[in-house]
Amino acid sequence: MKRLSGAQVGQLSQEIRDFLVEWVTRTGGHLGPNLGVVELTIAMHRVFDSPHDVLLWDTGHQAYVHKLLTGRRSGFARLRQRDGMSGYPSQAESEHDVIENSHASAALSYADGIAKAFALRDESRCVVAVVGDGALTGGMCWEALNNLGGAEHRPVIIVLNDNGRSYAPTVGGVADHLDYLRRRGPVDPDGGRSIFTSIGLQYLGPIDGHDVAAIERALRAARDQRRPVVVHCVTRKGNGYRLAETHEADRMHAIGAAAPHTASRGAVTETWTDVFAAEMVRAGAERPDVVAVSAAMTGPVGLLPFATAYPDRAFDVGIAEQHAVTSAAGLAIGGMHPVVAVYAAFLNRAFDQALMDVALHRLGVTFVLDRAGITGDDGASHNGMWDLPLMQMLPGARIAAPRDATTLRLQLRQALDVHDRPTVVRFPKSPVGSPMPAIDQVDGVDVLSARPNASVLIISIGALAPICLTLADELADRGVAATVIDPCWVHPVNPALARWVAAHSFVATIEDGNTTNGVGSNIAQFMAANRVAVPVLNFGIPPRFQPTAQRRQLLESIGLGPASLVTRILDEVASRRVRS
Repeated sequence: MKRLSGAQVGQLSQEIRDFLVEWVTRTGGHLGPNLGVVELTIAMHRVFDSPHDVLLWDTGHQAYVHKLLTGRRSGFARLRQRDGMSGYPSQAESEHDVIENSHASAALSYADGIAKAFALRDESRCVVAVVGDGALTGGMCWEALNNLGGAEHRPVIIVLNDNGRSYAPTVGGVADHLDYLRRRGPVDPDGGRSIFTSIGLQYLGPIDGHDVAAIERALRAARDQRRPVVVHCVTRKGNGYRLAETHEADRMHAIGAAAPHTASRGAVTETWTDVFAAEMVRAGAERPDVVAVSAAMTGPVGLLPFATAYPDRAFDVGIAEQHAVTSAAGLAIGGMHPVVAVYAAFLNRAFDQALMDVALHRLGVTFVLDRAGITGDDGASHNGMWDLPLMQMLPGARIAAPRDATTLRLQLRQALDVHDRPTVVRFPKSPVGSPMPAIDQVDGVDVLSARPNASVLIISIGALAPICLTLADELADRGVAATVIDPCWVHPVNPALARWVAAHSFVATIEDGNTTNGVGSNIAQFMAANRVAVPVLNFGIPPRFQPTAQRRQLLESIGLGPASLVTRILDEVASRRVRS
C-alpha cells in the first residue's frame, strides 16, 4: 500500500467505500463512522508501520477500514455475529489491534501510558491515537491532554477526527472552538492560538480529512517533531455514500442489515425504548419538574421526543457520563426531578458520582438504563450486566425491572414520585413483547403463574418473565409444579418474598444480570439472614465477558434458555429428593 501512486490510492479509497456499503448493509454495523475515515486510515497506514507503531482507535467502531487494511476482508461476511468478526478492535483477531475499547474518550490515556512505557524501555516507536470531536466532550480526554501537554518530549500523535458529531451533533464549548478552528483555516503551527497550544500541545490543521496526500504530509510533520501533536482532520461522517450523507439524524451511525439502496433498520417493532420515550413525554406534560439528561445519546435512549416537546428541560452533556450524573444531582438540589437515561454498560463510568453525589445526598434522581442485560452483537463491552450489582450497593436506592410495557410505564411513574433517594428502571435492547398481566398481586409481588401444590418458586426478574413462564409450563409437563412471581421492585428485597419462599421447597431466581452480587444472591442472603431455610439457586449471567452473538443465542449459551433451565432445575429437585 505504501507503494501506491496517488491515483491508485484514490481507486483504493473508492473500492473500500464500495466494499463497506455492500457488506455492512448486509450484516448491520457502524457504517457512517467508517465511511468518514477511509482516507484518514489509509494515510495512517502509509505513514506508520503497524504494529511496530501503535495505532489506537477511540470508540473503536470506526476501525473497519483499519481491519480491511490489516488482512481481515473475509471477516466482514460475519461482522458482529456469533463466532464472527468483532465490530470493534479485538486483540484476538490481530496484532494490529492493541486495545479493544469501545467506550469513548479512553484512547488518549492508553496512548500516554504506552508512550511512557516505550520511553522507559528505550524503544523508538510512534504512538498514534485517533479521537473524535465527540469523544473530546468526555472528561478522560482532557485528563490525558493535561498530562500530554506537560510532557514536551512524549511523542504521541493525536489525530483529531472532527466531523462535528458523535452519534448526533457535538455539543458544548469544545464543539464551538473546533468550529472556530475550521472557519479560521490552516495557519502556521506557531501562529495563532488554539485550546491545544494553550495547554502545551503542538497543533497542525485543520486539514481536509479526505485528502490522503495532505493527511500524510501532516502526519509526517507531526512524527518528526517527537512531541505531543494534535493533527486536526476535518471529515464528513458517511462520506461518499449519498444515503448516509443525507441521513441527518445520525449519518447512518449504526444500521441493521438491509439492502444497500435502502439501508433501513429493518422492520419497525415497538421496543422498550419506544415505550419509555412515549411515557416520558406524557410525564413531562403532567410534571413541569421532570427534566431529562443524556450523554450524547438523546436519540438512542429515547429522549428525543421529550427534547422536542420540552427543549428547555432536556440536556445533552456530550460523552460525559460522570458530569451527567452530578449535573443531575444539581438539578435535584435545585428542585427538579432529573431522569438520567444512559446505556446500562455506560453507567459503570459514573458509579462514583451515583454513589457520592446522588445517594449520599439522598437526591431524587431516576436512572433509566437502556440495553440492560445481554445486548449481543455489540460485543463484550456493551452487555449491560454490571448495573444490578453496582446499583444495589447505593444506600437507599430502589431498583425496578419491568417485565412488559405496562409495568415499565407504571414503574417509571413510581420512580418519578420518589424524591429522597435514587431510583433505577432498567430494560433490555429488544422488542417489548406482549403484555403479561398478573393473575394476582400480594404485598407488592405480582403473581404471574400458580399451580396447586407447587414445590418450586420461580422469581422472575424483569424482561426474562416470558422465559420464566415457559419454564413453568415445561416443568409442569414433567410433573413438577411451579409458581412464578415478579417482585417488580427488585431492590431492596421485599420482605413479603420470605412468605413466598417459605411456602415452597426450592427457589430459582432468574435475572438478566451478573450473578455475582446480583438480585438473586441478594434474595438468598436475605432469606439466610431471616432464617428461611429453603434452598435458593440463582440463574443469571456468569461473571465473565461474553462473546459477540445475538441476545437469544447468548442467553441460551449461558443457561438462560428454557431448555437449559428445565434441565438444571429438574436435576436440582431430583438431587434434593434423593438427599432427603
